Amino acid sequence: MKSRPLTLIDDTDRLIEYSAAMDRMQELWEERVADQRPDTLWLLTHEPIFTIGRRTPEAHLPAPDTDIPVFTTTRGGQLTYHGPGQLVGYLIVRLQPGEGVVDLIRDVEHRIVKALADFGIPAERRDTPPGSELLTGVWTRDTGRKITSIGMRVGRNVSTHGFALNVTGDLSPWKMAIACGLPDVDMTSLERELGDRPAPTMPEAVATVAAAFEATPTPVPGR
Repeated sequence: MKSRPLTLIDDTDRLIEYSAAMDRMQELWEERVADQRPDTLWLLTHEPIFTIGRRTPEAHLPAPDTDIPVFTTTRGGQLTYHGPGQLVGYLIVRLQPGEGVVDLIRDVEHRIVKALADFGIPAERRDTPPGSELLTGVWTRDTGRKITSIGMRVGRNVSTHGFALNVTGDLSPWKMAIACGLPDVDMTSLERELGDRPAPTMPEAVATVAAAFEATPTPVPGR
Protein backbone atom coordinates (compact mmCIF):
# COMPACT_ATOMS: atom_id res chain seq x y z
CA MET A 1 0.00 0.00 0.00
CA LYS A 2 1.24 3.46 -0.89
CA SER A 3 1.16 6.05 1.87
CA ARG A 4 -1.89 8.29 1.58
CA PRO A 5 -2.35 10.46 4.70
CA LEU A 6 -5.95 11.61 5.11
CA THR A 7 -7.80 14.21 7.10
CA LEU A 8 -10.35 12.56 9.41
CA ILE A 9 -13.91 13.74 9.98
CA ASP A 10 -15.56 11.69 12.74
CA ASP A 11 -19.34 12.04 12.91
CA THR A 12 -20.07 8.68 14.54
CA ASP A 13 -21.60 10.26 17.64
CA ARG A 14 -25.02 10.33 15.96
CA LEU A 15 -27.03 8.66 13.18
CA ILE A 16 -27.00 10.65 9.95
CA GLU A 17 -29.86 10.46 7.44
CA TYR A 18 -28.57 9.12 4.12
CA SER A 19 -29.74 11.85 1.75
CA ALA A 20 -28.32 14.53 4.06
CA ALA A 21 -25.01 12.67 4.03
CA MET A 22 -25.07 12.59 0.22
CA ASP A 23 -25.54 16.37 0.13
CA ARG A 24 -22.60 16.85 2.48
CA MET A 25 -20.46 14.38 0.52
CA GLN A 26 -21.14 16.38 -2.64
CA GLU A 27 -19.92 19.50 -0.86
CA LEU A 28 -16.76 17.72 0.29
CA TRP A 29 -16.18 16.47 -3.28
CA GLU A 30 -16.56 19.98 -4.72
CA GLU A 31 -14.10 21.32 -2.14
CA ARG A 32 -11.55 18.61 -3.02
CA VAL A 33 -11.97 19.18 -6.77
CA ALA A 34 -11.24 22.88 -6.15
CA ASP A 35 -8.26 22.00 -3.89
CA GLN A 36 -10.02 23.69 -0.98
CA ARG A 37 -9.57 20.63 1.27
CA PRO A 38 -7.08 17.76 1.57
CA ASP A 39 -7.82 14.10 0.91
CA THR A 40 -10.45 13.17 3.50
CA LEU A 41 -11.92 10.14 5.27
CA TRP A 42 -15.39 10.84 6.64
CA LEU A 43 -16.54 8.27 9.21
CA LEU A 44 -20.22 8.15 10.18
CA THR A 45 -23.21 5.92 10.90
CA HIS A 46 -26.53 5.99 9.07
CA GLU A 47 -30.16 5.57 9.97
CA PRO A 48 -31.51 2.25 8.58
CA ILE A 49 -31.63 2.27 4.78
CA PHE A 50 -31.04 0.06 1.77
CA THR A 51 -29.01 1.67 -1.01
CA ILE A 52 -28.81 0.36 -4.54
CA GLY A 53 -26.58 1.00 -7.52
CA ARG A 54 -27.81 1.69 -11.02
CA ARG A 55 -27.43 -1.97 -12.06
CA THR A 56 -29.35 -3.49 -9.14
CA PRO A 57 -32.11 -5.81 -10.44
CA GLU A 58 -35.60 -5.25 -9.08
CA ALA A 59 -35.66 -8.87 -7.91
CA HIS A 60 -32.85 -8.08 -5.46
CA LEU A 61 -34.85 -5.39 -3.64
CA PRO A 62 -36.69 -5.99 -0.36
CA ALA A 63 -40.42 -6.64 -0.36
CA PRO A 64 -42.53 -3.49 -0.95
CA ASP A 65 -43.96 -3.64 2.57
CA THR A 66 -40.51 -3.51 4.21
CA ASP A 67 -40.28 -0.60 6.64
CA ILE A 68 -36.68 0.25 5.69
CA PRO A 69 -36.51 2.75 2.80
CA VAL A 70 -34.60 2.15 -0.44
CA PHE A 71 -32.38 4.87 -1.95
CA THR A 72 -30.88 4.81 -5.45
CA THR A 73 -27.35 6.12 -5.15
CA THR A 74 -24.56 7.11 -7.56
CA ARG A 75 -21.90 4.66 -6.39
CA GLY A 76 -20.91 1.46 -8.10
CA GLY A 77 -22.00 -1.93 -6.84
CA GLN A 78 -25.28 -3.55 -5.94
CA LEU A 79 -27.65 -3.43 -2.96
CA THR A 80 -26.27 -2.84 0.51
CA TYR A 81 -27.71 -2.01 3.92
CA HIS A 82 -26.73 0.75 6.34
CA GLY A 83 -27.84 1.03 9.94
CA PRO A 84 -26.85 1.46 13.59
CA GLY A 85 -23.68 -0.37 14.60
CA GLN A 86 -22.15 -0.09 11.14
CA LEU A 87 -19.10 2.10 10.51
CA VAL A 88 -19.36 3.86 7.16
CA GLY A 89 -16.32 5.50 5.61
CA TYR A 90 -16.56 7.93 2.70
CA LEU A 91 -13.30 8.67 0.92
CA ILE A 92 -12.97 12.01 -0.81
CA VAL A 93 -9.51 11.68 -2.32
CA ARG A 94 -7.74 12.74 -5.48
CA LEU A 95 -6.44 9.76 -7.41
CA GLN A 96 -2.68 9.55 -7.53
CA PRO A 97 -0.80 9.55 -10.88
CA GLY A 98 -1.45 6.30 -12.72
CA GLU A 99 -4.15 5.25 -10.23
CA GLY A 100 -7.66 4.21 -11.28
CA VAL A 101 -10.81 3.57 -9.27
CA VAL A 102 -10.08 -0.19 -9.17
CA ASP A 103 -6.66 0.54 -7.69
CA LEU A 104 -8.27 2.73 -5.03
CA ILE A 105 -10.79 0.01 -4.18
CA ARG A 106 -7.97 -2.53 -3.80
CA ASP A 107 -6.18 -0.13 -1.45
CA VAL A 108 -9.36 0.21 0.63
CA GLU A 109 -9.73 -3.58 0.81
CA HIS A 110 -6.16 -4.05 2.03
CA ARG A 111 -6.53 -1.34 4.67
CA ILE A 112 -9.74 -2.90 5.99
CA VAL A 113 -7.97 -6.29 6.13
CA LYS A 114 -5.26 -4.63 8.22
CA ALA A 115 -7.83 -3.10 10.58
CA LEU A 116 -9.59 -6.43 11.01
CA ALA A 117 -6.28 -8.11 11.84
CA ASP A 118 -5.88 -5.56 14.63
CA PHE A 119 -9.28 -6.69 15.93
CA GLY A 120 -8.07 -10.30 15.85
CA ILE A 121 -10.10 -11.33 12.78
CA PRO A 122 -8.20 -12.83 9.82
CA ALA A 123 -9.71 -11.42 6.63
CA GLU A 124 -9.07 -11.23 2.91
CA ARG A 125 -10.09 -9.60 -0.32
CA ARG A 126 -11.21 -11.83 -3.20
CA ASP A 127 -10.59 -11.85 -6.94
CA THR A 128 -13.69 -12.10 -9.11
CA PRO A 129 -13.84 -15.17 -11.39
CA PRO A 130 -14.61 -14.33 -15.05
CA GLY A 131 -18.32 -13.90 -15.63
CA SER A 132 -19.21 -13.76 -11.94
CA GLU A 133 -20.76 -10.99 -9.85
CA LEU A 134 -18.06 -8.69 -8.45
CA LEU A 135 -16.58 -9.88 -5.16
CA THR A 136 -15.53 -6.40 -4.14
CA GLY A 137 -15.27 -6.05 -0.36
CA VAL A 138 -13.66 -7.88 2.54
CA TRP A 139 -14.41 -11.43 3.74
CA THR A 140 -13.54 -13.28 6.93
CA ARG A 141 -10.95 -15.96 6.26
CA ASP A 142 -12.06 -18.51 8.86
CA THR A 143 -15.84 -18.40 8.28
CA GLY A 144 -16.04 -17.16 4.68
CA ARG A 145 -18.54 -14.43 5.53
CA LYS A 146 -18.62 -10.91 4.14
CA ILE A 147 -17.93 -8.22 6.72
CA THR A 148 -17.30 -5.10 4.61
CA SER A 149 -19.08 -3.77 1.53
CA ILE A 150 -17.33 -1.34 -0.81
CA GLY A 151 -18.78 0.84 -3.56
CA MET A 152 -17.11 3.93 -5.00
CA ARG A 153 -17.35 6.52 -7.73
CA VAL A 154 -14.79 8.85 -9.28
CA GLY A 155 -15.58 12.16 -10.94
CA ARG A 156 -13.00 14.71 -12.11
CA ASN A 157 -10.32 12.44 -10.65
CA VAL A 158 -11.77 12.68 -7.11
CA SER A 159 -13.51 9.77 -5.38
CA THR A 160 -16.75 9.62 -3.41
CA HIS A 161 -18.59 6.92 -1.44
CA GLY A 162 -16.49 4.19 0.18
CA PHE A 163 -16.96 1.27 2.57
CA ALA A 164 -19.32 -0.06 5.24
CA LEU A 165 -17.86 -2.20 8.03
CA ASN A 166 -20.34 -4.06 10.23
CA VAL A 167 -19.18 -3.60 13.82
CA THR A 168 -22.20 -4.52 15.95
CA GLY A 169 -25.97 -4.35 15.57
CA ASP A 170 -28.83 -6.21 13.96
CA LEU A 171 -27.85 -8.27 10.90
CA SER A 172 -31.39 -9.38 10.05
CA PRO A 173 -32.06 -6.59 7.48
CA TRP A 174 -29.42 -8.14 5.23
CA LYS A 175 -31.74 -11.15 4.85
CA MET A 176 -34.62 -9.00 3.58
CA ALA A 177 -32.95 -8.50 0.18
CA ILE A 178 -30.09 -9.84 -1.95
CA ALA A 179 -26.96 -8.07 -0.79
CA CYS A 180 -24.08 -7.27 -3.16
CA GLY A 181 -25.77 -9.16 -6.00
CA LEU A 182 -24.85 -12.43 -4.26
CA PRO A 183 -27.88 -14.58 -3.29
CA ASP A 184 -25.83 -16.86 -1.04
CA VAL A 185 -23.74 -14.21 0.73
CA ASP A 186 -23.63 -14.43 4.53
CA MET A 187 -23.13 -10.95 5.97
CA THR A 188 -21.40 -10.75 9.31
CA SER A 189 -20.02 -8.30 11.87
CA LEU A 190 -17.12 -7.91 14.26
CA GLU A 191 -19.51 -8.78 17.06
CA ARG A 192 -20.57 -12.05 15.41
CA GLU A 193 -17.05 -13.10 14.43
CA LEU A 194 -15.54 -12.36 17.86
CA GLY A 195 -18.06 -14.66 19.55
CA ASP A 196 -17.45 -14.66 23.30
CA ARG A 197 -14.80 -11.96 23.02
CA PRO A 198 -16.03 -8.39 23.55
CA ALA A 199 -16.78 -6.45 20.40
CA PRO A 200 -15.11 -3.05 20.04
CA THR A 201 -17.08 0.05 20.84
CA MET A 202 -17.69 2.45 17.96
CA PRO A 203 -14.95 4.84 19.21
CA GLU A 204 -12.55 1.89 19.32
CA ALA A 205 -13.55 0.88 15.81
CA VAL A 206 -13.07 4.45 14.61
CA ALA A 207 -9.58 4.63 16.11
CA THR A 208 -8.47 1.34 14.55
CA VAL A 209 -9.91 2.05 11.11
CA ALA A 210 -8.59 5.62 11.09
CA ALA A 211 -5.10 4.33 11.89
CA ALA A 212 -5.29 1.80 9.05
CA PHE A 213 -6.17 4.64 6.66
CA GLU A 214 -3.52 7.05 8.03
CA ALA A 215 -6.35 9.44 8.89
CA THR A 216 -5.98 12.10 11.57
CA PRO A 217 -8.13 15.10 12.49
CA THR A 218 -7.05 18.44 11.12
CA PRO A 219 -6.00 20.76 13.99
CA VAL A 220 -8.31 23.74 14.50
CA PRO A 221 -6.35 27.01 14.09
CA GLY A 222 -5.81 28.84 17.37
CA ARG A 223 -6.24 25.75 19.57
